[in-house]
Amino acid sequence: MNDFILYTKVRDGDVNAYETLFRRYYEPLCGYSAKIIDNLDVAEDIVQEIFYKIWKERVNLRIVLSVKSYLFSAVRKNSLQYFEHLKVRQRHRDYVIADNKNISASPQEILEYKELEQQIGFALNRLPKRRQEIFKMNRFEGKKYEEIACEMSLSVKTIEAEMSKALKVLRKIV
Repeated sequence: MNDFILYTKVRDGDVNAYETLFRRYYEPLCGYSAKIIDNLDVAEDIVQEIFYKIWKERVNLRIVLSVKSYLFSAVRKNSLQYFEHLKVRQRHRDYVIADNKNISASPQEILEYKELEQQIGFALNRLPKRRQEIFKMNRFEGKKYEEIACEMSLSVKTIEAEMSKALKVLRKIV
């Protein structure tokens, strides 16, 4: 079955056509992304995210020329965006480090910071395991709710609810 017919069936909600398209292009797309970013794990995440968006947006998705071209272009774009994201994070990290070098904290401030850090650690350890993991992924790893939901096979609403509960507990303790 050619790609355009598969795409048309995917737009109509045919799961089997979606799986066929996924199986046909998953490995080549992962290889292409891995060549760009030199990290197979991240490449797989990028390709999975693209296929997730295709399914999620299938009704509104318009591929005019070639499904294959569309997929490879999307992988290229997302792979390059990954690099940009890394650059932004590195610039921010460098800025924070440089900024912190110029600030000298008093012994009192250092003690207060350590106490606050301990309270947060204590509060986090009291949270249920899944809530802890969601909180850490969002606040410490900088992942968006959608990324966490996809990674943990949960709905975005569940992630929002878990974060809300975690923050409520942290506000009470800290």
